[in-house]
Amino acid sequence: MASLPSTPRRRRWAALLGVSALVATGGGFLAPSAAAQVKAAQAVDFPTHCVPPPISGIPPIDGTTSAEITVDNTTPRVGDTVTVTYTVTKPAAGNPVDLALPADIMTPTGKVTLGGAQPGSITVAGPRKNPPVPGKAPFPAFSMTGTFTVTAPGSITLSPGDYNIHTSYIMELDTPCTVTNPPAPVSQTIVATEQPGANERSVQLGTASGKPGDTVTVTGAKFTPLADITVAGRAGGAETADRTTVKADATGTFTAQLTVADKATTGVVAYEGTAWSDDKGAGPAAYTVVDDTPVPANSQKLTTAVAAGTLSMTQAGDSVRLTSVDFGKGGAATGDLHAVTVKDFRGGPAGWSLTGKVTDFTGPGGRIDAGRLSWTPACTTKAGSPSTCAAGSAGVVGTAGATLASTPNGAVTGGEFTAGAKVSLDVPAFTAPGAYSGVLTLTLT
Repeated sequence: MASLPSTPRRRRWAALLGVSALVATGGGFLAPSAAAQVKAAQAVDFPTHCVPPPISGIPPIDGTTSAEITVDNTTPRVGDTVTVTYTVTKPAAGNPVDLALPADIMTPTGKVTLGGAQPGSITVAGPRKNPPVPGKAPFPAFSMTGTFTVTAPGSITLSPGDYNIHTSYIMELDTPCTVTNPPAPVSQTIVATEQPGANERSVQLGTASGKPGDTVTVTGAKFTPLADITVAGRAGGAETADRTTVKADATGTFTAQLTVADKATTGVVAYEGTAWSDDKGAGPAAYTVVDDTPVPANSQKLTTAVAAGTLSMTQAGDSVRLTSVDFGKGGAATGDLHAVTVKDFRGGPAGWSLTGKVTDFTGPGGRIDAGRLSWTPACTTKAGSPSTCAAGSAGVVGTAGATLASTPNGAVTGGEFTAGAKVSLDVPAFTAPGAYSGVLTLTLT
C-alpha cells in the first residue's frame, strides 16, 4: 500500500470492537466466537496431581485434565505480543466439600509452557466467574489468558501447565493442580518470523533549487541492484509532471538528470518500478523552483499553500450484541458492526485498506469454532471525495484478517468514507450455555 513519503514508512490504526451474541438456555446467555486460525489448536488430555485444601480432609487426586491452548496470532513477527488463552474444559479436581458453592467465587490462575524456538512459560489468569457448583461435584470449565512477546523466529509450541483454583466463599481456599509428567502435550504451535528489514534507500540532489526548466542531478543509494528506477518531482504528496527513469548499477546506486519544469514541484523522490512504493522508495529531497517570472505592471502576485493532513478512523461504538439462538437448535447469531468513519486528508497518491481480524469467543462452556463468524461488508463515499471506496468480499473474517473496505492508489486520492458490515455467527446446536465474548480488531493502513 502506498503512503505519503513525508510521513513515517507505515502507519497503523487499530480499533477494538467487542462482539457478543446470546444463546437462550433457561436464564443463561452465550456470546460466541469468530476466528479462523491458520493452524487449529488441539484439545489435549494429561495426567494431573491435584491437592485439595487440607481442611477438606480429602487426599490428593490423581486424575486427567482436558485443556486447549489458543492464540490471537499464529504467525507473529519477532517483537509482536501474542495473547494466549488456556481453557480447561475438564478439570481433574472438584468441589472438595459437601457444601454447594455459589456462582462467581472461583478465580483460576496457571502457566502455559513454551517450547521450540522460544522456551519458557507464561502466567495466565481468569476472571472470578463460575456457575454454582454442587457439593463434591466436579469444577466447571474455565479459561485463563496471558500474553508474551515473541523474541525469536521459528516454531514455538504451547502446552498446558500447572493451574490453581482459588475459591472465595466462607474462607479462602486453593486447589493446586500440577502436570504429573511435564511438559503436557502440545496444544498449539505458532510460527514466528523476523521483522522485515528497514528501507535504507536514500536520494540526494546536486542542488536544492533552480529556475523552471533547470536540470538537477539526482543520486540514489542502496536500491536493488539493476532495478529500474523512477525519479519524479513531488508537490506535497502528489507527483508532478517532472519525471525520468534510470537503471541502478550492480551496487544499487544510480545517477539521473531530472528536468524540473513544473513550478509546483517541492521535492524529488526515487522509487523502484513505475509506481511509488513505501517500501522501495526514497525521498522526498527538498527542491525549490525559483519562479522569477516578472509581475506585470500594476499587478500583485498572490501565493498560498494547501497543507496535507492525515489518514484517520473513528467508530460509532465498541460493543455489539448479536441475536440469540436456542440450545439444541443453534443457527445464525446476527448483528451489525458499528459504523467506522475513515478520513483520508493526505492529498497524495496512496489509497488505504481497512482490515479486520478476530479472536476466539470463549466462555465457561468452552468455545465455538473460530471459523464460524462471517461478514458482509459495505462502504459508502461522501460526495465530492476524490476516491471511491470499495467494500471487501463477503466471507469468513479469521485471525489472518479480511478486508472491510479499501480505496485504490491514484494521482490524487482522499475523502471521507463510512464502512460497516453485517456479521453472522453459525452457532453449533449443542454449544454449552454461558456467556462468551471475543474481540474484533480493525486496522487502517
